[in-house]
Amino acid sequence: MKKRVAITGVTGVIGMALLHACIREKYEVLAICHRGSDRNGQISTGPEIMVMETDLCEPDAVALPDDKPCETFYHLAWSGTYGADRDDLRMQVRNIEATLDAVRLAKRLGCRTFVGAGSQAEYGRTEETLRPDTPAFPESGYGMAKLCAGQMSRKACEQLGMHHVWVRLLSVYGPYDRAETMVSASLRQMLRGEETTFTPGGQQWDFLYGADAADALFRIGLCPVHGRVYCLGSGQARPLREYILKMKELTGCQAPVRFGAIPYGSHQVMHLCADIRELTADTGFIPATDFETGIRETIQWMRRKELENTERM
Repeated sequence: MKKRVAITGVTGVIGMALLHACIREKYEVLAICHRGSDRNGQISTGPEIMVMETDLCEPDAVALPDDKPCETFYHLAWSGTYGADRDDLRMQVRNIEATLDAVRLAKRLGCRTFVGAGSQAEYGRTEETLRPDTPAFPESGYGMAKLCAGQMSRKACEQLGMHHVWVRLLSVYGPYDRAETMVSASLRQMLRGEETTFTPGGQQWDFLYGADAADALFRIGLCPVHGRVYCLGSGQARPLREYILKMKELTGCQAPVRFGAIPYGSHQVMHLCADIRELTADTGFIPATDFETGIRETIQWMRRKELENTERM
């Protein structure tokens, strides 16, 4: 009998990649989605996928699909991840509550392991390569809430007898990414042949392709070490300017790229790189997709989606 996992936030760049990874590995997936979201329609249909549209605010009242237990609960859902919403403190507090509600739902589903998605924002600004034991001094409400959610959900899992793993994600890109991210927004502009504007681009940055992030999460679920905190990125950093110029090259955009047209923000992170050695030692995870390959695949996906949207009109 096939094993089953549960995923919240399944319609995002990591969630969709994780769903596809689980299906390839012959798992069933319980895809837990916000009721009425227009993104729910992009979830594939099939006998291995059960879509459950619900709200996590009342986990004890959620109608379970059947009595079959789930092995692992992947909690990726989070509101207010961009712009001014990152400092909407009430929204971020609700995210903490939703994470604790997700732990309770995981217990009802029979899960043995809870894997939560944290963020590099938990650290604030540092010139260090990010490790699990790097001191955390978050500066945004988003980072503060992620740090609190990770700590509280670990305590909740211990109270309920589940394994807990918290994964601090760096910059993940790829198909199904939100339109607001730097990679997504810039690629769309470049594919339209438009001029793009950026900061000077001197930040040292660590990008990870969505399918690689999903592979890491799946491996963590297979061999969870309770209490572990992992940093998840490619493990390599390059100047942001280099990534942007590679995107311009691969899109074939002839319009100018204006570096320095946007000043660095007052809280600009200038160094972002993950130390993934502990993650690799525990799970065997090694990133498989270089940036050029990941961007090529993302461009292909964008073009397919654009063609599909045109055909619907």
